[in-house]
Amino acid sequence: MKNNSNQMQKTFFITAAIIAVVIGLLVAVNVGWKGGGMQYSSAALLSDHMMFDFATTPMQQGVVMHDFDVENNGDEPLVIQKVYTSCMCTQAKIIDAQGKEYGAFGMPGHGAVSAANVTMKPGEHMTVRAIFDPAAHGPSGVGLAQRSIYLETNSATNPKLEFKFQALVTNQ
Repeated sequence: MKNNSNQMQKTFFITAAIIAVVIGLLVAVNVGWKGGGMQYSSAALLSDHMMFDFATTPMQQGVVMHDFDVENNGDEPLVIQKVYTSCMCTQAKIIDAQGKEYGAFGMPGHGAVSAANVTMKPGEHMTVRAIFDPAAHGPSGVGLAQRSIYLETNSATNPKLEFKFQALVTNQ
């Protein structure tokens, strides 16, 4: 009888320990999903324009670029966490006020790393450079191309920005 009682106590404690570990793991995973520890900023990025038209762009012209100016309009630092594009024909770079370049960032899944982790001070300006290769899709890639560059930030008010451009690609 005593052996049976000891066995039951042992089973109870092992079961309780397993349940405690499972609950601990669930809590840890749940905190991770909610971004536990990530600091949000009350600042937001502003730009004087979010869209650009390259107009007619011959493939033979080669790569074309356009710069979008962004500003941290808040009174605390803001982090650009990720930068990525909508297509493999497009790349993006972030260029700070001192001329330091971050990137090139591209389309997820095409070898480009999207993690940027670029900190902008309050009032600081940076450049988002759009780099478009009209020949990337080959001879059949003619017509209107509309592409986007995405910036994900730690802004609590505007965490994701989308810069757009278009080009009428020709093979002449």
